[in-house]
Amino acid sequence: MANYLEFEEPLSLIEEEIAKAREIETNSGVDSSKMIKDLEKKLNATTKDIFGKLTPWQRVQLSRHPDRPYSLEYIDALTDGNFIELHGDRNVKDDKAMIGGFGQLDGETVMFVGQQKGANTKARQYRNFGMPNPEGYRKALRLFKLAEKFNKPIVTLIDTPGAFPGLEAEERGQGEAIARNIYEMMNLKVPVLCIIIGEGASGGALGIGVGDKVIMLENSWYSVISPENCSTILWRSWDFKEKAAEALKLTSTDMKNLKIVDEIIQEPTGGAHRFREETFANVKKSIKKNLEKLKPMDPQKRANKRIDKFCEMGVYKGK
Repeated sequence: MANYLEFEEPLSLIEEEIAKAREIETNSGVDSSKMIKDLEKKLNATTKDIFGKLTPWQRVQLSRHPDRPYSLEYIDALTDGNFIELHGDRNVKDDKAMIGGFGQLDGETVMFVGQQKGANTKARQYRNFGMPNPEGYRKALRLFKLAEKFNKPIVTLIDTPGAFPGLEAEERGQGEAIARNIYEMMNLKVPVLCIIIGEGASGGALGIGVGDKVIMLENSWYSVISPENCSTILWRSWDFKEKAAEALKLTSTDMKNLKIVDEIIQEPTGGAHRFREETFANVKKSIKKNLEKLKPMDPQKRANKRIDKFCEMGVYKGK
């Protein structure tokens, strides 16, 4: 059974009408084809209307949609199931919120690393709701270095509400682990693509978010803080989360205009959760296009250009 967000309810009602019309046609033999065709036209028009004027908060909701594909589903689609997951940071344990390994992308070996959420309550607990511990970032760094050793490009898939904020994570060096990853990723000698497929929150995203190209799916978000937490800090309440989402300028369009990200991957009208295969195809097309441009570059020049790209971000006023 499909899940619908509040602003998607009109689509739910039309789809119910279509299902009932088809059921009547099947059970009674009455030709309902014209009615179904008219309802499908209405569905398409309503979908375009709703998704053509999404607010920042609605895009945040879409990025968290329970039916939206997660990292492992993208990797499985991109590699046609030819993916070998690698485990452990060789120090503490294997962090289930961070996944990674080698996969074949149309015959080319690529290192995929990403945050993984769960599809149900048990899986969410197993994956720690997509919030990595320090060992997750250290595992990611180990895999980055492995890819560099064998001269294989890296693709990271970002989808996290943030790094795990627990006391034990801080005791094991959460801040240092993220900072180390940012430093090391700047200097990697292989092509690095970072794709935000859902939530891109704070240092949790930056820990695997330094690349030659930073790319966002249309209905993802990227910010130093979530709208809810921003609302809590500024207004002492979650009630202003929509206002906070607007002020944070966290949508893909905002990020592109601010030159924080390099590219937006368009999602089919209706979102990635409704049109998974088309979304996977769009992501694959973007990865192949960008890798073709990055691979011929001199490794040191490519790393220097990556450093310059991040150093030029932001606005400041001199004396």
